Amino acid sequence: MPPTKKKVQISVYLDPAVMAALREYAARRDRSQSLIAEAAITSFLSPDADAQREAAISRRLDRIDRRIARLERDAGISIETLAVFIRFWLATTPALPEPMAQATRAKASERYEAFVAALGRRLAKGTTLRQEIPEDVAPSSDAERQ
Repeated sequence: MPPTKKKVQISVYLDPAVMAALREYAARRDRSQSLIAEAAITSFLSPDADAQREAAISRRLDRIDRRIARLERDAGISIETLAVFIRFWLATTPALPEPMAQATRAKASERYEAFVAALGRRLAKGTTLRQEIPEDVAPSSDAERQ
């Protein structure tokens, strides 16, 4: 039977924060600190460690890219919604004579408060307009929008 290789002991100086993290991680995993440190050093010295780090970074960048794409889509939906509403409102709302305009302003304040309350209820419900619009809707031409 071949002789087993005996492990070699080393002495390492660690920052107190790193030591506390090592101690906590080892306790959570129910493993020895020595085993965790050995695995970390082995991973660090591994020839494919750079490839693993690159793959991890690539996955993170892909997730970030997808999130940014969703944000761009959501911003586009918001801008288009506002633009369509403003165009519709301007096309359908006639200018009022001054005596009626004052009464209308008072009513507008009341209606705005109702709008804010309705918006608050919708946001509290959890579903949003963004979720109602399918991701795979093909963009239409400008002629179809008008």
